[in-house]
Amino acid sequence: MADQLVEQLKATVDKLENRVNELETRLHGGGVAVKPGEGQGMRMILIGPPGAGASDAGKGTQAPKLKERYGCCHLATGDMLRAQVAAKTQLGREAKKIMDQGGLVSDEIMVNMIQDQLDNNKECKSGFILDGFPRTVPQAEKLDGMLAAQQKPLKHAIELQLNDELLVARITGRLVHPASGRSYHKIFNPPKQSMTDDVTGEPLIQRSDDNEETLRKRLGTYHAQTGPVTDYYRKTGIWKAIDASQEPGAVWKSLLSITDGQSATGSLMNKLGLQK
Repeated sequence: MADQLVEQLKATVDKLENRVNELETRLHGGGVAVKPGEGQGMRMILIGPPGAGASDAGKGTQAPKLKERYGCCHLATGDMLRAQVAAKTQLGREAKKIMDQGGLVSDEIMVNMIQDQLDNNKECKSGFILDGFPRTVPQAEKLDGMLAAQQKPLKHAIELQLNDELLVARITGRLVHPASGRSYHKIFNPPKQSMTDDVTGEPLIQRSDDNEETLRKRLGTYHAQTGPVTDYYRKTGIWKAIDASQEPGAVWKSLLSITDGQSATGSLMNKLGLQK
């Protein structure tokens, strides 16, 4: 009798999950419901001010941890653009031509690069964390349109908020491992060995634009662009803000309180202590 009740409960939970998928897709502009097992996993954008990776609370530290936890891909659009240019792909050649002329890479090219990763990067089959895009409302709309067409609407838009003055105080000590994007700080998050990446043993660098004057200009641009973007995601119901000035462990717990139980297939089953 108990086994029969459990099976009935599982069937009910399956129906609820399918209904949630349908509502998610409609909310984000898709016209077709997501089938069970399709378009599942982590699907989020991580929003944060330039230079926030200088502390353990920033995107540069939290995104790789999220990637490891959920087994998904981390798409840092700046790194992705440089990789496409270096590999001389069609999209990379188009982007390089524009940049060589002093122009900005179009939203269409950036969205196509993201779609290329979702289609061809095996890590992205389990979901994605998008870092550095979108930065404007038209970009957000183009991204949502592409994801809706793939039946993979965003689940989370998480903003790591950090006071400008605190960020400026932290930024001058930032150290970066170029190949992986891992971030350290001379005071707040030092590597085990001076100027050396903990994982590979390769040298760390300090970016030339990690100075107060440059940072304040970048922050001004960031706030002007990000305000409308966060308003856009507030209206969709997926935006959440986290105080990134907290102790790093508290920031991580805040992230998990948002993502756990919503990012993976079977989340309702897990909450009930059942498995499919």
